[in-house]
Amino acid sequence: MANLPPTKGNLIAVKRSRSLAENGFDLMDKKRNILIHEMMSLIDSATELQSRIDATFSEAYIAIRLATISMGGAEEVAAAMPNDDSVRVRYRSVMGVELPTVTSTPTDTSILPYGFLSTTSALDDAYKKFTKVKELTLEMAELENSIYRLAYFIKKAQKRANALHNIVIPNLDMDISRISQNLEEKEREEFVRLKVIKAKKY
Repeated sequence: MANLPPTKGNLIAVKRSRSLAENGFDLMDKKRNILIHEMMSLIDSATELQSRIDATFSEAYIAIRLATISMGGAEEVAAAMPNDDSVRVRYRSVMGVELPTVTSTPTDTSILPYGFLSTTSALDDAYKKFTKVKELTLEMAELENSIYRLAYFIKKAQKRANALHNIVIPNLDMDISRISQNLEEKEREEFVRLKVIKAKKY
């Protein structure tokens, strides 16, 4: 906007643009802070959840090893396991950022998907623990995807806020200063011209 003619109309327009840019910066800064707060709470949840997943995975692998030893292998049972196609992803909005919500039909571990004839209680234990691992993994997928999206949009909001604060607003301030000085100079010239005309009349 450096080539704008120094008129009062342009000065008003630039001041309005400056006010909008200032409001835009404030909104971007608030959005960034809200998203950071949301991301930090999710990171805390993810850290705690990762500990639970690690512990449950360890228990599940120990259980499946015991089941394999007691049964001499669990390949046939594993092949007979039903696929879980109940996983659904919906989205919730946080300051315009779409965050996923992952849901699935809970598995009823009191009803086992295999017979009791060639299996042991160790397999039952492994099945229940791996079911829990699956549920925790879905939670982690939701959290990690949300954290990634929030980090991306925080970075984007930061860039926009920086552009407004360090480039747009200073440039508008320079335009306001330049136009104001030119208008003041014109007013002084007009005042002097009128004084000269008045002096010539008298």
